[in-house]
Amino acid sequence: MAHKKILLSVAYLPPISWFSLLLKYPVLIEKHETYLRQSYRNRCLIYSERGILPLSVPVTRPNGNHSLTSAVQIYNNGKWYLKHWRAIRSAYENSPYFLYYKDDLKPFYNGSFDHLFQFDMQLIEKLCVLMEIHPQINFTKTFEKEPADSLDLRDAFSPKRISSFSQPEYMQVFADRHGFIPGLSVLDLLFNLGPGSKKYLAGIAPDGF
Repeated sequence: MAHKKILLSVAYLPPISWFSLLLKYPVLIEKHETYLRQSYRNRCLIYSERGILPLSVPVTRPNGNHSLTSAVQIYNNGKWYLKHWRAIRSAYENSPYFLYYKDDLKPFYNGSFDHLFQFDMQLIEKLCVLMEIHPQINFTKTFEKEPADSLDLRDAFSPKRISSFSQPEYMQVFADRHGFIPGLSVLDLLFNLGPGSKKYLAGIAPDGF
């Protein structure tokens, strides 16, 4: 396993467990898969005053059910980005590090992105910079149903089920109301732990599978 790559699907503000893999393994991001609905590719989970709040980026699929993830377009007409930023601000404005990072992330919520894949990847790259993570990321050149040279975790992360990665508790804004909630977007970690996010991720990244 030590010499293999991890194969992941792209994700919108990925979950903490997804991000933890960037610290220990070379990663391949799938670019040629058929788009899967109701997945982290266009949604994330944050911690609001009412508990878990899912955020979903509205998309259009140019070739219907046969559309590749890399070809999926963002539907900006409903100004979803304003709603997402309001939700993020409301959830985390009282967190220790929201004011510190908000100016780095707010430009992603102005409606200027047209394609989901590029939007997701640019957010991932920005989050890596903010957490001082230097991952080895490449992209698939073709689609392989059963890749021979990488560990396939494209469908290992889903908003429909709890992650198998164990997560130590850390401070969360609304923990006094709902307790500690694991499995959220790495955004929750960044706003609550700030510079300590990288150390936390290193602590939960598993050795081997």
